[in-house]
Amino acid sequence: MSFGRLERTPGAQPMSDINVTPLVDVMLVLVVIFIITAPLLASTIRLDLPKTDAARAVDAPRFVTLVVDQSGQAFLNDKPIVLEELARQLTQTARQNPDTEVQLRADAAVPYGKVVEVMGVAQKAGLSRIGFVAEPAPAAALSAPAGR
Repeated sequence: MSFGRLERTPGAQPMSDINVTPLVDVMLVLVVIFIITAPLLASTIRLDLPKTDAARAVDAPRFVTLVVDQSGQAFLNDKPIVLEELARQLTQTARQNPDTEVQLRADAAVPYGKVVEVMGVAQKAGLSRIGFVAEPAPAAALSAPAGR
């Protein structure tokens, strides 16, 4: 018999790393809950707003389409129109909403002077926002060097 300590093997040490899988699961569940409930929280207050002529609903900026075809004929919102009538219609549009944008589409064969004339009518009517609409060039044409 001997008196003394018995040799003990050290047991398993506790793991000090955090288990990430349950944390990710909880976060994904919370994200789904917030995605579902966020629209409901935004419109919970119901109001009966007073009516007035001074208040105007904020609309997205409007636009009108102005087309000049190969023969020089002008079209306003896909309807044929003469320049005098075009000036009157654009002036009326500018009175209603001065921020209206004119989307100008002109055929490549239209003389530059005709395009400038139509632009002048739009600017004289009070519409200064003019956007030019064009089609993108094919990818093969972009890669070819210019002048060859």
